[in-house]
Amino acid sequence: MGLREYKSKRKFRETLEPKGTVPDLRTRRSKVVESGLSPSKHLIFVVHKHAARRLHYDLRLEMEGVLKSWAVPKGPSLDPSVKRLAVMVEDHPFDYKDFEGVIPEGNYGAGSVIVWDRGFYSHTSTTDRKESEKLLLEELKKGNIKFVLAGKKLNGEFALVKTRIDEKSWLLIKKKDKYATDEDILKKSRSVISKKALENVK
Repeated sequence: MGLREYKSKRKFRETLEPKGTVPDLRTRRSKVVESGLSPSKHLIFVVHKHAARRLHYDLRLEMEGVLKSWAVPKGPSLDPSVKRLAVMVEDHPFDYKDFEGVIPEGNYGAGSVIVWDRGFYSHTSTTDRKESEKLLLEELKKGNIKFVLAGKKLNGEFALVKTRIDEKSWLLIKKKDKYATDEDILKKSRSVISKKALENVK
Protein backbone atom coordinates (compact mmCIF):
# COMPACT_ATOMS: atom_id res chain seq x y z
CA MET A 1 0.00 0.00 0.00
CA GLY A 2 2.84 2.43 0.74
CA LEU A 3 2.25 5.63 2.73
CA ARG A 4 0.14 7.57 0.22
CA GLU A 5 -3.15 6.50 1.80
CA TYR A 6 -1.81 7.19 5.31
CA LYS A 7 -0.76 10.72 4.37
CA SER A 8 -3.96 11.49 2.46
CA LYS A 9 -6.07 10.82 5.58
CA ARG A 10 -4.16 13.12 7.93
CA LYS A 11 -3.84 16.86 8.51
CA PHE A 12 -0.30 17.14 9.85
CA ARG A 13 -0.76 20.77 10.86
CA GLU A 14 -3.23 19.51 13.46
CA THR A 15 -2.05 16.03 14.48
CA LEU A 16 1.28 15.05 16.06
CA GLU A 17 1.30 11.73 14.22
CA PRO A 18 4.56 11.23 12.28
CA LYS A 19 4.54 12.26 8.62
CA GLY A 20 6.62 9.23 7.83
CA THR A 21 9.30 8.25 5.38
CA VAL A 22 10.52 4.79 4.46
CA PRO A 23 13.90 4.53 6.28
CA ASP A 24 16.95 2.81 4.87
CA LEU A 25 18.43 0.02 7.01
CA ARG A 26 20.99 2.28 8.73
CA THR A 27 18.34 4.85 9.64
CA ARG A 28 16.04 2.08 10.83
CA ARG A 29 18.68 0.70 13.21
CA SER A 30 19.26 4.17 14.64
CA LYS A 31 15.55 4.68 15.21
CA VAL A 32 15.22 1.29 16.91
CA VAL A 33 18.01 2.22 19.35
CA GLU A 34 16.45 5.66 19.99
CA SER A 35 13.11 4.03 20.81
CA GLY A 36 14.66 2.11 23.71
CA LEU A 37 14.61 -1.24 21.95
CA SER A 38 17.90 -3.10 21.90
CA PRO A 39 19.93 -3.04 18.68
CA SER A 40 18.69 -6.01 16.73
CA LYS A 41 18.69 -7.86 13.46
CA HIS A 42 15.02 -8.59 13.97
CA LEU A 43 11.87 -6.97 12.65
CA ILE A 44 9.78 -5.00 15.13
CA PHE A 45 6.09 -5.15 16.00
CA VAL A 46 3.85 -2.74 17.89
CA VAL A 47 0.31 -2.96 19.26
CA HIS A 48 -1.41 0.37 19.80
CA LYS A 49 -4.49 0.72 22.00
CA HIS A 50 -6.68 3.35 20.40
CA ALA A 51 -9.80 5.02 21.80
CA ALA A 52 -11.16 6.31 18.52
CA ARG A 53 -14.89 6.28 17.70
CA ARG A 54 -14.71 2.74 19.05
CA LEU A 55 -11.99 1.32 21.29
CA HIS A 56 -9.74 -1.08 19.40
CA TYR A 57 -6.17 -2.34 19.15
CA ASP A 58 -3.88 -1.89 16.14
CA LEU A 59 -1.38 -4.65 15.36
CA ARG A 60 1.55 -3.33 13.32
CA LEU A 61 4.21 -5.56 11.73
CA GLU A 62 7.34 -4.14 10.14
CA MET A 63 7.74 -5.09 6.49
CA GLU A 64 9.48 -3.22 3.65
CA GLY A 65 10.31 -0.25 5.89
CA VAL A 66 6.71 0.44 6.93
CA LEU A 67 4.28 -0.98 9.48
CA LYS A 68 1.67 -3.24 7.91
CA SER A 69 -1.38 -2.63 10.09
CA TRP A 70 -4.54 -4.42 11.20
CA ALA A 71 -7.26 -2.99 13.44
CA VAL A 72 -8.34 -5.63 15.97
CA PRO A 73 -11.70 -4.50 17.45
CA LYS A 74 -11.68 -6.89 20.43
CA GLY A 75 -7.92 -6.92 20.93
CA PRO A 76 -5.47 -9.83 20.75
CA SER A 77 -5.97 -13.02 22.73
CA LEU A 78 -3.57 -15.66 24.05
CA ASP A 79 -6.31 -18.30 23.90
CA PRO A 80 -5.93 -20.54 20.80
CA SER A 81 -9.68 -21.22 20.80
CA VAL A 82 -10.38 -17.51 20.23
CA LYS A 83 -10.22 -16.03 16.74
CA ARG A 84 -10.15 -12.25 16.58
CA LEU A 85 -11.27 -10.25 13.57
CA ALA A 86 -8.38 -8.14 12.24
CA VAL A 87 -9.19 -5.56 9.56
CA MET A 88 -6.25 -4.56 7.39
CA VAL A 89 -5.83 -0.79 7.22
CA GLU A 90 -3.36 1.53 5.52
CA ASP A 91 0.37 1.09 6.03
CA HIS A 92 1.79 3.30 8.79
CA PRO A 93 5.29 4.85 8.82
CA PHE A 94 8.05 3.13 10.76
CA ASP A 95 8.19 6.13 13.14
CA TYR A 96 4.65 5.35 14.27
CA LYS A 97 6.11 2.61 16.48
CA ASP A 98 6.71 5.22 19.23
CA PHE A 99 3.56 7.30 18.82
CA GLU A 100 1.47 8.02 21.90
CA GLY A 101 -0.84 10.95 22.39
CA VAL A 102 -4.18 12.42 21.43
CA ILE A 103 -5.32 12.74 17.83
CA PRO A 104 -7.46 15.92 17.87
CA GLU A 105 -11.19 15.98 17.17
CA GLY A 106 -11.97 16.53 13.51
CA ASN A 107 -9.02 14.41 12.44
CA TYR A 108 -8.99 10.84 11.12
CA GLY A 109 -8.87 8.42 14.05
CA ALA A 110 -9.49 11.14 16.65
CA GLY A 111 -8.86 9.89 20.18
CA SER A 112 -6.16 8.76 22.60
CA VAL A 113 -3.42 6.30 21.64
CA ILE A 114 -0.90 4.33 23.73
CA VAL A 115 1.73 1.72 22.88
CA TRP A 116 0.07 -1.25 24.54
CA ASP A 117 2.83 -3.68 23.54
CA ARG A 118 5.93 -3.82 21.40
CA GLY A 119 8.97 -5.97 20.72
CA PHE A 120 10.48 -8.08 17.99
CA TYR A 121 9.00 -10.68 15.70
CA SER A 122 10.02 -13.17 13.04
CA HIS A 123 8.65 -15.81 10.74
CA THR A 124 8.01 -19.14 12.47
CA SER A 125 10.72 -20.91 10.48
CA THR A 126 13.67 -18.52 10.96
CA THR A 127 14.95 -15.71 13.17
CA ASP A 128 17.02 -14.18 10.37
CA ARG A 129 15.60 -10.74 9.57
CA LYS A 130 16.10 -10.83 5.81
CA GLU A 131 14.76 -14.35 5.38
CA SER A 132 11.86 -13.65 7.76
CA GLU A 133 10.81 -10.59 5.79
CA LYS A 134 10.95 -12.49 2.51
CA LEU A 135 8.76 -15.31 3.85
CA LEU A 136 6.34 -12.93 5.58
CA LEU A 137 5.82 -10.91 2.40
CA GLU A 138 5.17 -14.10 0.44
CA GLU A 139 2.61 -15.21 3.02
CA LEU A 140 1.03 -11.74 3.10
CA LYS A 141 0.23 -12.13 -0.60
CA LYS A 142 -1.17 -15.61 0.02
CA GLY A 143 -3.30 -14.45 2.95
CA ASN A 144 -1.82 -16.69 5.65
CA ILE A 145 0.98 -15.16 7.76
CA LYS A 146 2.71 -17.21 10.46
CA PHE A 147 4.93 -15.38 12.94
CA VAL A 148 6.42 -15.41 16.44
CA LEU A 149 6.13 -12.39 18.75
CA ALA A 150 8.58 -11.50 21.49
CA GLY A 151 6.99 -8.62 23.35
CA LYS A 152 6.26 -7.40 26.85
CA LYS A 153 2.74 -8.88 26.82
CA LEU A 154 2.39 -10.95 23.66
CA ASN A 155 4.71 -13.87 23.07
CA GLY A 156 4.77 -17.01 21.02
CA GLU A 157 3.35 -18.07 17.70
CA PHE A 158 0.43 -16.36 15.99
CA ALA A 159 -1.19 -16.39 12.58
CA LEU A 160 -3.08 -13.87 10.49
CA VAL A 161 -5.44 -15.63 8.10
CA LYS A 162 -7.40 -13.84 5.40
CA THR A 163 -11.13 -14.53 5.35
CA ARG A 164 -13.48 -14.75 2.40
CA ILE A 165 -15.62 -11.89 3.69
CA ASP A 166 -13.70 -9.20 1.79
CA GLU A 167 -10.15 -8.13 0.90
CA LYS A 168 -9.49 -6.46 4.27
CA SER A 169 -10.86 -8.98 6.77
CA TRP A 170 -8.41 -11.36 8.46
CA LEU A 171 -8.42 -13.45 11.64
CA LEU A 172 -5.73 -13.12 14.33
CA ILE A 173 -5.17 -16.51 15.94
CA LYS A 174 -2.88 -17.60 18.80
CA LYS A 175 -1.24 -20.97 18.18
CA LYS A 176 -0.88 -23.64 20.87
CA ASP A 177 2.49 -23.25 22.58
CA LYS A 178 3.89 -22.58 26.05
CA TYR A 179 2.58 -18.99 25.97
CA ALA A 180 -1.02 -20.00 25.24
CA THR A 181 -3.45 -19.31 28.09
CA ASP A 182 -7.07 -18.41 28.75
CA GLU A 183 -5.87 -15.46 30.85
CA ASP A 184 -7.34 -12.15 29.65
CA ILE A 185 -4.17 -10.35 28.56
CA LEU A 186 -6.18 -7.17 27.91
CA LYS A 187 -6.45 -6.63 31.67
CA LYS A 188 -2.82 -5.49 31.42
CA SER A 189 -4.09 -2.18 30.14
CA ARG A 190 -1.21 0.27 30.51
CA SER A 191 1.36 1.52 28.01
CA VAL A 192 4.66 -0.37 27.93
CA ILE A 193 6.43 2.96 27.26
CA SER A 194 4.86 5.58 29.52
CA LYS A 195 3.00 3.20 31.89
CA LYS A 196 -0.05 5.42 31.40
CA ALA A 197 -3.61 4.18 31.10
CA LEU A 198 -5.42 5.32 27.96
CA GLU A 199 -7.58 7.80 29.89
CA ASN A 200 -4.48 9.53 31.30
CA VAL A 201 -2.97 10.39 27.92
CA LYS A 202 -3.02 14.11 27.11
